[in-house]
Amino acid sequence: MKPVIDVKLHGELDRIRAEYARRSREIAPDFYGWQRVVTQYNLSRTMNAAIRGLAAIDMFPLGGRSVLDIGCGEGNWLLEFSQWGVSAGDLHGLDLDQQRLSNARQKLPAAELHCGSAGQLPWPDASFDLVSQFTVFTSVLQPQLRSSMAQEMLRVLKPAGAILWYDFRLNNPRNPNVRGIGAAELRSLFSGCDVRLQSVTLAPPLARVVVPCSWMAALMLEKLPFLRTHYVGIIRKTH
Repeated sequence: MKPVIDVKLHGELDRIRAEYARRSREIAPDFYGWQRVVTQYNLSRTMNAAIRGLAAIDMFPLGGRSVLDIGCGEGNWLLEFSQWGVSAGDLHGLDLDQQRLSNARQKLPAAELHCGSAGQLPWPDASFDLVSQFTVFTSVLQPQLRSSMAQEMLRVLKPAGAILWYDFRLNNPRNPNVRGIGAAELRSLFSGCDVRLQSVTLAPPLARVVVPCSWMAALMLEKLPFLRTHYVGIIRKTH
């Protein structure tokens, strides 16, 4: 008989797959598309913060480095990393959804992409210079799976490498299928690591109203910390 915790983890993975399928059915394909000005704004701000975080630890540009993106979806961030200097053969990704991975493979035929859980990565120890995750952890509600994912990210990270983190720091009261991760929990997940956080991203409901009218107004509102809903983080091993 499998341990109870295994049953719980499998149940959580099934719940996540079902939630991703629901989002695919109910959210318009162009809701996060580049044609939307709010998408252009949010991604430009996220990229800026991520690049500044990597540059601060002398890891930008990313030429000559190997990268793994957890929850890579259709490969959009892997494509961005290629623009940041990563060669095609050094791009790696993992996702639960086989269809999204199929789409990613069409865009990135030379990348190594696997379908599976981030709680059990198929790569050896110390494989990557950079391991990233973008709004993946907050879709995981089971604490044990979150912990396993964090430990696996650290396991496959090279000693001098870094984790690039972007995720909600606050709960979304309208969506019970996600749960924010604050600074204290994040530091607990990566205990013993150097964790540098920057709050970013104008609250999405507000951004969807303000950004189409004025980027300048959005930038001014984004200066107010309580209106920023996400963290960009740079996480490094200390030993």
